[in-house]
Amino acid sequence: MRASENISDIASYRAPGDGHTQRVCLEYSYDVIFTRNAFDPANGALVNVLAGAGARRPSRAAVFVDAEVLRAIPDLAGRIAAYFSAHGAAIELAGAIVAVPGGEAAKNDPAVLERLLVALKERRIDRHAYSIAVGGGAVLDAVGFAAAIFHRGVRHVRMPTTVLAQDDGGVGVKCAVNALGIKNLVGAFAPPTAVINDGAFLDALPPAVKRDGMAEAVKVALIRDGAFFAWLEANAAALAGGEPGALDRMIRRCAELHMRQIAHGGDPFERGSARPLDYGHWSAHRLEAMTGNALSHGAAVAIGIALDTRYSVTAGLLAAGVDERVAALLERLGFALWHAALAERAADGRLAVLGGLEEFREHLGGELTVTLLEAVGAGVEVHAIDDAGVVAAIDWLAARRGAARS
Repeated sequence: MRASENISDIASYRAPGDGHTQRVCLEYSYDVIFTRNAFDPANGALVNVLAGAGARRPSRAAVFVDAEVLRAIPDLAGRIAAYFSAHGAAIELAGAIVAVPGGEAAKNDPAVLERLLVALKERRIDRHAYSIAVGGGAVLDAVGFAAAIFHRGVRHVRMPTTVLAQDDGGVGVKCAVNALGIKNLVGAFAPPTAVINDGAFLDALPPAVKRDGMAEAVKVALIRDGAFFAWLEANAAALAGGEPGALDRMIRRCAELHMRQIAHGGDPFERGSARPLDYGHWSAHRLEAMTGNALSHGAAVAIGIALDTRYSVTAGLLAAGVDERVAALLERLGFALWHAALAERAADGRLAVLGGLEEFREHLGGELTVTLLEAVGAGVEVHAIDDAGVVAAIDWLAARRGAARS
């Protein structure tokens, strides 16, 4: 699977009596590879990515691994080292493997970013070498950002280890860390050299971690593919049970839809104000921050999806009943659609979660643009969200909480 996009940037200057327009055309392309047991020496996926055609010496790579993944798979570091040794004529492991704190700790602590940059420097990673990130989405974000700013950008390979990272963030072109209390405030657009989705990493994931990535599948189905949404409904029990075949199909289709939007949506670097892939995210990001990340990204996105779907119905954009259909699917997948943070008030008495709308606008720049639904599989952009409508949607979620438990 290949993601690609032609990007044209125009820089202009004007001198008295003269003028010139300079055009720089850049093409970005990268393979998204689906495999199993990527660090089995018989698996050529990684070595084929790293070993450049006609290279005179082995390609060097610094490897960064999510500490949680190392704990879950104690022999992983040894397997990685053995893989590089088995392919020593083509690739070289640059220094010891670096453990990176898992979860949002990787993005919240500025010291982590500094340690990543030091590790790249100590391993003499240059623009002809690679950094490799093995882990969940937060680790991919942090290591990816370090790679993007080190030497103004070194080659980077992502190896996502969670459903959420394999079907969403890991296949995109963004990386970021959190700063000043705002999620993803400091980051870059830096397409990877390749993404290797290894299904074997998912086998040992706890059910809650598997479930997290399913919210993004529901999201992209709602805005882009009604048939995929129907498939999710039909296979909800298998997905909730972590059935590998169902998970594999869901991840592939979700990744395809994300890549299609990035490559063909007309705004891969988000220079406009619309971000359809962030359906349900304005409140999700706010809820994550309000709960100190006690509410996971997937759990927060599930609530955000349900909230914005209900708002779409009450705003007259979406047919009545679709809100119940979406909420029912999310609950069948195992998501709770209520959290106490939804009822918290700011000092001025306004619901605190509503502050996410202004943060969303500021992050995008320009006017507020939020994706809502006009049909299953079809998103629509709006430029105003009514506080009263959001409050009513939250009240609906509160009322459903009792029904969902009965």
